Amino acid sequence: MQNIIQVKNLIKKYGKLNAVDDISFEVKKNEVFGLLGENGAGKTTTLEIIEGLRRATSGEAFILGHDIKKGINNIKEKIGVQLQSSAYYQFLTLQEILSLFGSFYQKSLKPMELLEMVDLKDKARSYVNNLSGGQKQRFSIIASLINDPEIVFLDEPTTGLDPLARRHLWNIITKIKFQGKTIILTTHYMEEAEVLCDRVAIMDRGKILTMGETHSLIEHLKEPFTISFKSKQIQEKTLSDLSKLSEVKKEPGKVDAFKMNLKTQQEVNAALKYLAEIKPEYLNVGRATLEDVFIELTGKTILEDEEKNA
Repeated sequence: MQNIIQVKNLIKKYGKLNAVDDISFEVKKNEVFGLLGENGAGKTTTLEIIEGLRRATSGEAFILGHDIKKGINNIKEKIGVQLQSSAYYQFLTLQEILSLFGSFYQKSLKPMELLEMVDLKDKARSYVNNLSGGQKQRFSIIASLINDPEIVFLDEPTTGLDPLARRHLWNIITKIKFQGKTIILTTHYMEEAEVLCDRVAIMDRGKILTMGETHSLIEHLKEPFTISFKSKQIQEKTLSDLSKLSEVKKEPGKVDAFKMNLKTQQEVNAALKYLAEIKPEYLNVGRATLEDVFIELTGKTILEDEEKNA
């Protein structure tokens, strides 16, 4: 597949801090590529450099073969950008804002068709401040589509949304991909990256720790199997037996809920034999997730980092 974005040895320094620390990757045509990591990992800075909004300290980035340092004006017509935080004219309606944005480009889509795409047609004459959080995010995404771009940049598109609104946005992003567009997005939601992305690059402290197709990253984990269970009557002996197979961890924020990561099917079978004796309230056997990949690479969870910075 054709590489539509190429990033080579990108570095962004702020004093002694390397916000982006010598990273390289490529994005292929018509894929969803995710930059995954906690807040402060360097995801947004990377995106803003590629978009031409921020200058790199060193390194190169190319979009559709154009060097962003020299030819950013050649690609503005072909990219759409949804920023992490967007501000719109308070006294223009949604339809008027889209019409205004469309006038900035040689080619533009019809505002009402875009609003209909995200179920906002009935809000065409409303103001942005009168929308809910989910509606604002949906509008922000279609505002980035007004010029019918080949490449769409989405920076934390579902942050702050409730689970239902987040899943609604996932459907919209999938719909955009099926229109033949290439999408590069940032997120710190592991499930979101796993659902939406064809490939991801996991970032931490400005570096890319690993990169690849989501299923491939999971398959190469040291412990690709998981068992989750809940039991109020788990005995010390059972915990001891299970611990010989793998660490038994308490599920964050849940009472009497536990999780294990295991290396082989044989270990899974042995764990299930021990668990059958305590008859857990629920039991789930499955594969690992991108969150497990992140924990194995960094030794921490994004949840822990957010609590530390709260």
